Amino acid sequence: APDIPVIDRAYSKLSNSITVEWRAVPGATSYLLAAQDGDSFIETVVTNSPGTVMGLKPATLYRITVRSINSGGKSQPSPFRKAKTVLAAPVLSVSSPSCDSIAVSWKAVHMAAGFFVSIMRSDGLGRMLKENTTNTSLIFANLDPGTLYTIKAYAWNVNGIPGDDFTYNQRTSPKAPADVQVAFNSGALRAIVSWIPTEGALAYSVTASSGLLKLKCNTSSASCMVPSLQCGSEYYVSVTAYNDAGSSKPTDAVSLKTIPCAPVNISIEEDEPGHLLVSWSSVNFGHYYVVFVKSDDGLEVHCNTSYTQCHFQSDCGFTYFISVFAYNKAGQSPLGDVFNYTTAPCCPSGFRAAFVSSETVRVTWAPVRGAEMYETRAAGGGGVLLCNDTAAACALSALRCNAHYNITVYSFSEAGGSNTSCASQYVATAPCSPEIKNISKEALSVISVHWQSNNEEATYIVTARGKAGLWHCTSSGNSCTLFNLPCGSAFSVSAIARSPAGQSLPSYSVPLETAPCCPNDLILTPVTQSVTNISWSVGMGAQTYVTTLESPKGQAKCHTLQNYCLLGCITCGTNYTVSLKAISETGLTSSCTYQGYSSSACCPSRVKLYRLGNNSIRVYWRASGETINYNIDLHGSKGNFTCTPSSGLSHCDITAIPCGDVYTVVVSPVTDKGPKLTFCPKRIYSVTCSGSSVGMVIYRGKSNAE
Repeated sequence: APDIPVIDRAYSKLSNSITVEWRAVPGATSYLLAAQDGDSFIETVVTNSPGTVMGLKPATLYRITVRSINSGGKSQPSPFRKAKTVLAAPVLSVSSPSCDSIAVSWKAVHMAAGFFVSIMRSDGLGRMLKENTTNTSLIFANLDPGTLYTIKAYAWNVNGIPGDDFTYNQRTSPKAPADVQVAFNSGALRAIVSWIPTEGALAYSVTASSGLLKLKCNTSSASCMVPSLQCGSEYYVSVTAYNDAGSSKPTDAVSLKTIPCAPVNISIEEDEPGHLLVSWSSVNFGHYYVVFVKSDDGLEVHCNTSYTQCHFQSDCGFTYFISVFAYNKAGQSPLGDVFNYTTAPCCPSGFRAAFVSSETVRVTWAPVRGAEMYETRAAGGGGVLLCNDTAAACALSALRCNAHYNITVYSFSEAGGSNTSCASQYVATAPCSPEIKNISKEALSVISVHWQSNNEEATYIVTARGKAGLWHCTSSGNSCTLFNLPCGSAFSVSAIARSPAGQSLPSYSVPLETAPCCPNDLILTPVTQSVTNISWSVGMGAQTYVTTLESPKGQAKCHTLQNYCLLGCITCGTNYTVSLKAISETGLTSSCTYQGYSSSACCPSRVKLYRLGNNSIRVYWRASGETINYNIDLHGSKGNFTCTPSSGLSHCDITAIPCGDVYTVVVSPVTDKGPKLTFCPKRIYSVTCSGSSVGMVIYRGKSNAE
């Protein structure tokens, strides 16, 4: 192992490291530096002197040792040297409380005896300001507004050794703008505010205050437009500059008085015939007023006054349009309401009244000069109806039906009053529309319609309208009957009333649907001994059908959308009553009855064959009833044979049967009408040519339907 190195010097320049210098050891390839603080032990390997141990704590005393290293191993630690890390840098909090000052503060630093803080313009101009202090805050004053400064600070210990330094850049807040100018646009009610830019300002805010109302405008240039100013107001305008350090103080407020508002509470009256008096309320900042009066023939006069009223001459039958403006140094007020005044008109002439509908009458007359509006009054029907219009015609709608009215037309103006000497005209309205209360079914194709109405001398006509055609009935009472309506049809039923005064509007339509038609044809066909197929023709208006076969032995029912159905669980040899219900889409039902149905006789049981002499065979069976006749069919490869026994017998002999063949035997009941039954079970027998018996090859109860 190499020799033990000797430390020449150990010192700290940064708060997290100590630098060590030692004499080189011959044969050493590297060195192990160690810094110990109590139980804390930090090592690092370097190749030569000087070397630095990193990751240390600020203001902390360490024992420093060095060991030399080569391929033979490590030397013993050198005699230790004590070294202390310098103080940590203070962490600054910086702000600009005013345009010419910067405030600096920091938290206390461990083992610090004092602090050094310096400040200088970042562009290098001017002189550096320095402060040594034991406090944790200070303020640099008399700085340049809106200027970027660099602040540097470090702590020093009791021995005056400086620690790490901390550098921070901070800009002072801007100075308030100068030479604020306000230009007012009276037409648009807005102001252009301009000023001289200030050093270091990034943005500007303009505030126009009037009482509780504040309007703002923000910009980065040296002018800004404040819109939406109100008339008749005084605004105080100030400008504030901003940058990343904060804001300047607002500039001294500049007063701005806007144009006056349009005069209000304008009244026009004819204080005596031929003389108009126009008056109004005074407005804020209004220095004088001008009143313009223009008649409907184009003549215009005006009056200029500092008071709040003006007098004008007037003529009857004319309309005057009057407007009032206020003025001050800022300009003219906006246009306010334009009023019109009409002197008393004459009575309308050529009065006519004509009905345009059952409850609306149109009244016309010859126009008269000076009439601002016409009022048509209809008295009657338990009340008064009014119609006001500027035209020489009026429509009085919503007149009560079945009523009498006296109609009068008055011409008037709001200021001059009305001429009430006009004559009246008598009219009578058409009857009221009936209200259908009920529709009842009296018979299969007979419908009674009931309505309610209080008309005098009225006749009522009821109409049923549908794809099948039109049906009508007429009555002077409150009901009538529609006959011969077809089944399975939809109708819209309405009623009207007629009288000498005219015809009413139709009543609200009431939908009517007749019950669906019963199918004309219904056919029942046995499919098997217990299954019957039932089919029928389509019933007009029917959507679904319910068919029922019913007997004391039970009931079979089917509900279907088709016009056929299979009914099961049919008892053979039984009489059934047949019924069908045709059901419409809305649930109306027609119950249809048909001729009774007798199910087929039951198939016999225990069918057997026996050999007789002379190539004859006797077929035996057990009958299902005493009065049933049967038919026997024998089919083989050598021939087909049929036998029909006498009534009441349960056997039948078939002669001249060739032997040596296999025969299929079916014993079926005989039907009165319709095709032969084919669903009785088949038996297969072999007839040999020796012996007296018939050999049964196969017995299988399988019907043709299967």
